Amino acid sequence: MLTKRQNFIECITGGNPDRFVNQYEALAMIAPSPLSDKSHLASDGYLIDAWGCYQGKVAGEPGFFPYHDLEHRVITDICDWRSQVKIPGDPDIPEFWEPFAQQAEAVDRTEQLVCSAVMPGIFERCHHLGEITETLMNFYEEPEAMHELIDEIVAWELRLADAHLKYLKPEVLFHHDDWGTQISTFLSPEMFEEFFLEPYKTVYGYWKDHGVQYVIHHSDSFGETLVPYMIDMGVDVWQGVISSTNDIPKLVDEYGGQISFMGGVESQLIDKPDWTEEEVAAEVERALTSVNRTKFFIPSLTSGLNNSGYPGVYQAVTDEIAKLSPRFFA
Repeated sequence: MLTKRQNFIECITGGNPDRFVNQYEALAMIAPSPLSDKSHLASDGYLIDAWGCYQGKVAGEPGFFPYHDLEHRVITDICDWRSQVKIPGDPDIPEFWEPFAQQAEAVDRTEQLVCSAVMPGIFERCHHLGEITETLMNFYEEPEAMHELIDEIVAWELRLADAHLKYLKPEVLFHHDDWGTQISTFLSPEMFEEFFLEPYKTVYGYWKDHGVQYVIHHSDSFGETLVPYMIDMGVDVWQGVISSTNDIPKLVDEYGGQISFMGGVESQLIDKPDWTEEEVAAEVERALTSVNRTKFFIPSLTSGLNNSGYPGVYQAVTDEIAKLSPRFFA
């Protein structure tokens, strides 16, 4: 029986996996957020990230959301972004990284791959700073300013990469950047290429040039029109592939060997307060049966990271994948 690490590598390289890679089991995920101010989290339910964005909880919803009222929005005029945005300093703070370094050192690297998780991504950082609708308009109306802002974000990403590489020595990068809704990408493929292909080639190329073996990009959205760009920028696994609008079997058949696909189990259907084991079982079986591929496909919840919005859902999905896996690897 292959180790979790070996099975992951066999799956995404077209080798001989002996079972489904079960969600994030092969990855020892480590997700530091240097320079974030979390002093208000316990009392007021929000944090201020390294770029000055307020991120808070919304009642009844999992996760954090940026505050975009005018009082808290960082960029109110993209043409004046340099005076409005405080560029983060050096994230190499030894006392901050020490516990994460210890976490990485404790990983059995014969069983798992150490995985640095970085979020938000370049596109998300743009609209966290400036609000989503305004940001989308700025790509059309002020492209030069957007290119300049993206260049600064890339520079930060490279400084952050240096700290991860120094302290964690990761083998995998998990990078979060939602590029669309369930039915469409936020930008046309041509505009996506104009603004994001080269920046991501720079970022992902840097990680790989410094020892990272695999890049996993998260975008739980429609995105099949962006797959050629993902391949070009160095993505090895697209995580978050929803099956309602992306044709996963077709993607595996067309691009398997260049990129793998992780997801298929629709979080929006089963990751909810009133989830049931029966619903989870039915959704996992639907996902595995509809894709019906054992290489270049990793079944997982489409949401990012090795958890779920509501307690118990992630483990229930894991249990169902393990239960059904022998059927596909008989």
